[in-house]
Amino acid sequence: MTLQVDVVCLFPGMLEGPLSESIPGRIRERGLADIRIHDLRKWGLGRHRSVDDTPYGGGAGMVLRPEPVAAALDALRRPDSMAILLDPGGEVFRQARAEDLATRSHLILVCPRYEGVDERIRDLVDLELSIGDYVLSGGEPAALVVIDAVTRLLPGAIDDASTVEESFSAGLLEYPQYTRPAEFRGQGVPDVLVSGHHEAVRRWRREAAVERTRRRRPDLLPPEA
Repeated sequence: MTLQVDVVCLFPGMLEGPLSESIPGRIRERGLADIRIHDLRKWGLGRHRSVDDTPYGGGAGMVLRPEPVAAALDALRRPDSMAILLDPGGEVFRQARAEDLATRSHLILVCPRYEGVDERIRDLVDLELSIGDYVLSGGEPAALVVIDAVTRLLPGAIDDASTVEESFSAGLLEYPQYTRPAEFRGQGVPDVLVSGHHEAVRRWRREAAVERTRRRRPDLLPPEA
């Protein structure tokens, strides 16, 4: 099944280039994901295709109007769609949510701009997602993050083994990785990794993942770990 993703934004050029490169580009070429980028101004109002206006009550900046977003969703939405608003106040995007979205058949990502969105737009979507506690100029970079994290989990996108032990897949950060040369600026490779003892390597990696998580992200560990 091909995952279909529709992205509604004001600056399509910010998306098309990155989504044509590397793993996302190969995923699209193979037909594993059909990603379509739409300019919100297509559903804009009046001769100038307006999509924003000044906020009621005053204040700086412009606010995204509800009518263009509603029209876009009406045009793109299907019974199996999940419409997502990229917003700093949304649910923090985590690996578990990426895995959930990778099982869906149709995603619609709405990218805000300017000072924010009219509050009534929130009633039009199924989910609000934030990629972190900071503010971007718009939702396009956040959409790239979500698309990359989700599409790489699609069957056939990358080697299945690559996603099994990576960071957050089991609630831990990934264990340290090493490659050639065997020694670099006085630092060597742990002996166990060149021992050929697969069970010992497995134990070392598990212990190293727990220790790295304890040092860097203790919030990910259960109290007893």
